[in-house]
Amino acid sequence: MQQDTSEEMHINMIATFKSRICSHMQVIPVLDYMHSLDQGLKEAIKSKAATENKEAARMLLDRIISGPRWLGWFAELVTALTEAGNDQAAMYVSPENLPPPRKEAKNDLCEELVSRLYPTLVQKLEAKETAAMCHAKEILTREDLDIINAIGNNYEASRELLSRITKKKDWFKVFVDVLHEMKQTELIKELTGGTYEEFIDGIDLMDDDCSKHKSSCLDDSTNSELTEPLNDSCDVTGESSTFQTSYSEYSSQSDLDASFNKSIVESPDLPSESVEEDLPSASRDRASPVPEMTLRDYQMEVAKPSLDGENIIICLPTGSGKTRVAVYIARNHLDERRKNGLPAKIIVLVNKVPLVDQHFRSEFHPYLKDRYLVTKISGDSQLKISFPDVVKKHDVIICTAQILENSLMKAEEDEEEGVQLSDFSLLIIDECHHTQKGAVYNNIMIRYIQQKKRNKRLQKLQGPVVPLPQILGLTASPGVGGAKDSKKAEEHILKICANMDSRIKTVQTHIKQLENQVKLPYKKVEIAEDNAKSPFGDKIKEMMKDIETFSDLYPQNDHGSQSYEQWVVQKEKTAAKEGNRRQHVCALHLKKYNDALQLYDTIRMNDALAHLVKFYNDEKKRALMLNESDGAALSDKIDETDRFLTELFYKCKKDLEQLAENEEYENEKLTRLRRSIMEEFTRNNKARGIVFTKTRQSAAALCQWIDDNEKFREVGIRAHYIIGAGANSDYTAMTQNEQKKVLQKFKTGELNLLIATSVAEEGLDIKECNIVISYGLIHNEIAMMQARGRARADESTLVLVASRSSGAIDHDSVNVYREGLMHKAIQRVQAMNPTIYAEKIQEFQKQTIIERKVKKKKDLQKVYQKNPAKVTFWCKKCQSHVCCGLDIRVIEDMHHVVPNPKFKKLYKKGENKTLQEKFADYQTNGEIICKNCGRTWGTIMVHRGSELPCLKICNFVIRYEDEKMTKDTLDVWRDLPIKFPAFTYLSDDSDDDY
Repeated sequence: MQQDTSEEMHINMIATFKSRICSHMQVIPVLDYMHSLDQGLKEAIKSKAATENKEAARMLLDRIISGPRWLGWFAELVTALTEAGNDQAAMYVSPENLPPPRKEAKNDLCEELVSRLYPTLVQKLEAKETAAMCHAKEILTREDLDIINAIGNNYEASRELLSRITKKKDWFKVFVDVLHEMKQTELIKELTGGTYEEFIDGIDLMDDDCSKHKSSCLDDSTNSELTEPLNDSCDVTGESSTFQTSYSEYSSQSDLDASFNKSIVESPDLPSESVEEDLPSASRDRASPVPEMTLRDYQMEVAKPSLDGENIIICLPTGSGKTRVAVYIARNHLDERRKNGLPAKIIVLVNKVPLVDQHFRSEFHPYLKDRYLVTKISGDSQLKISFPDVVKKHDVIICTAQILENSLMKAEEDEEEGVQLSDFSLLIIDECHHTQKGAVYNNIMIRYIQQKKRNKRLQKLQGPVVPLPQILGLTASPGVGGAKDSKKAEEHILKICANMDSRIKTVQTHIKQLENQVKLPYKKVEIAEDNAKSPFGDKIKEMMKDIETFSDLYPQNDHGSQSYEQWVVQKEKTAAKEGNRRQHVCALHLKKYNDALQLYDTIRMNDALAHLVKFYNDEKKRALMLNESDGAALSDKIDETDRFLTELFYKCKKDLEQLAENEEYENEKLTRLRRSIMEEFTRNNKARGIVFTKTRQSAAALCQWIDDNEKFREVGIRAHYIIGAGANSDYTAMTQNEQKKVLQKFKTGELNLLIATSVAEEGLDIKECNIVISYGLIHNEIAMMQARGRARADESTLVLVASRSSGAIDHDSVNVYREGLMHKAIQRVQAMNPTIYAEKIQEFQKQTIIERKVKKKKDLQKVYQKNPAKVTFWCKKCQSHVCCGLDIRVIEDMHHVVPNPKFKKLYKKGENKTLQEKFADYQTNGEIICKNCGRTWGTIMVHRGSELPCLKICNFVIRYEDEKMTKDTLDVWRDLPIKFPAFTYLSDDSDDDY
């Protein structure tokens, strides 16, 4: 009956405080976390929220109160409110979090005061600057900040700001702090009736009194068992009627401490919050407990060593349920340690942001929520939360590996600022085959191995050892690391085991059951013959030869090849260092032509042409923009090289357009791809499929090709592309939310064909694919197995579409051979003599530690090798001086900005080509380009309200002022042997009178 009582109490709490919850809820972000809510109802609530947020919140709560409710609804609601930044609303759904009545009454007065001072506040506030500081102090979420920044009118933006901060927990004091930092003394006086110092003195007294009053409330209610925890860690036991009466009595009190401040005390009384009378009787729907997980025999076989406390790598093929095995192990681990009075905390590491939400929503949260607090956090999280605080408050934390690595590094500088590996009792690493040199997984595990060795020394000295977590790794395919023979393959497997400090475990007894569960798809190869004639490609190659002759660049590689791309990129860098503008600019254009040839080999001629048209249109726009900025004639901005390149393209553009319209010379691979897709979707009207392609641009273009073809629509194909979220590409990235929406539509059947880059190969839960097509890709053996694992439906098909000259067919045969090597190597490692195995593992671990120490020493020497004063940066295109190393500051150890106001005179702000990207404390807001030549230098970065030019080092020539006056070009900042100071608002170089 305890579960029923708990269910009824939760409903009573929501019904009692429905009005308050609605007043403090921003409903749209909450819905994003309500994964179990009916989609139709979600859309209806969102529609209502567009005009009436409070009524939309009431719709949501009425649906929960009236039922039927789903399994785990309460934990999901609490998580949704918290994750969406609705802390104030979350306080009213659980008795243990309710604020003391007197503190609540004061909060009501603060809200009323702000409401009455709206005319004054909205006129004097600088909305966007204030919002940025409120976000930095965590009383506004990233979503709040984005919405406020999107409002052009300062008056309306201020109203939005005030309406949002008053819905946050403990907002008033923080808001006054912000006003104090902004030197808004008049507004502080309006709000508090005195100075900031007087307010702080008064608020300290109030907090002491509230704390005493809350303690008194709890003491009075001891007999109602309000403090005893239930299985659901978000619930509190006790008769709801007892609690309701007690709380209502205290809610009627409105006496305030005179020490609070004159302004609030003298405010007119607020209407008292009435308790709603429509409380439901016994709930019609009783939440059943989370069902017990039962593993299949082959799953239990690989899980057993981990259940016994060993460090294990579980190697199971895609689709066999290895994540479910990890959840089973996690629950068992928590249960057993809690039963034995041992500390228990689990961290689950993933290597891709979408996997954070996937593991939380589909696996760990549903199966653990009845007893344990499960949370997720990633670099894409909108809430700015202290990671150590998250770790303290939760039992299971799912995050990207970089989040943990960053916190471990912080702990090395200040223990209180970061976390330690000893904070966890179980460390789960997903896709653990990435635990290799340079990877973040390996950095974490090296710390683990080093501490383990220190512990052994401490044991010998009979000193206290540092507890370390048990390790559980998951992988479908560790690969062979390019090995050509069994010995090298075995060595590769042993290195992964050493890096993970774990034994590898595969199914050996229940193989038949595993094979029945994971059926391999039927494999088919579609060979496209190379076109005997290619007038479109020949025309582009002819243009490239003209440019090469003009610039005295003579390649040894075939046009359109990967080796040609490497050659021309190197020539571009060399020319920049030598100050040879003609060769530098020509090399940049040749790279674009080579890209077009590669696109032509993959997709349509029109798509390749569009790539070039866009590039030259962008060049023209920049020239026009520079012309407008200083009034110079356009011809003054274009030299002989620019004129030659532009005239060449536009002279040949018409010929290219005519050739692109001739279907006789269309890509033969597209014909093979069309046939493969049509065969599957004609045969099976419920089919779902994935087409894997190499680049983001080809994925988008293939999707457009399908949309343009009426025959695909006739058989019911509904396609969309899914590409990566990183910004390391010329093509616009996909946001995490966009990825989630596409995957959700694919799962529900709204979409039935995905065109994907490698982002969908590994880890993502894409089920029930009937056909998987590898389109012109050259995989390694790991990627081949991962892509094959996407074809999970019965009687599925794996198709390889490639041209005869690509080498993809031969490489596929090599992958099949390497896969066989991998399985044999794993079996040999598992059967290895324990003593020999231990010796080899220790040898590899010693080697790894030595390599790390050597690298660390070199990096340390490298960092301090150059003085910032001795380096200057010059535009790669026009060779004009840009800045000195002393002008550069660093944000979050990665973003290199120039806060010097004089720098603004050197660049022009370009248009924002992509949506503003969500980051921790900053957002990108358009390009910065050289005022002299139009070369892109980087982006404008908005950091806590300040606009700062953020430089990309690949756009500059670096000159070192030493004896040799050396020059260099680099791709990433970490390759520059200089440590720049951190950006601060107090530095002299950011003052107005600099």
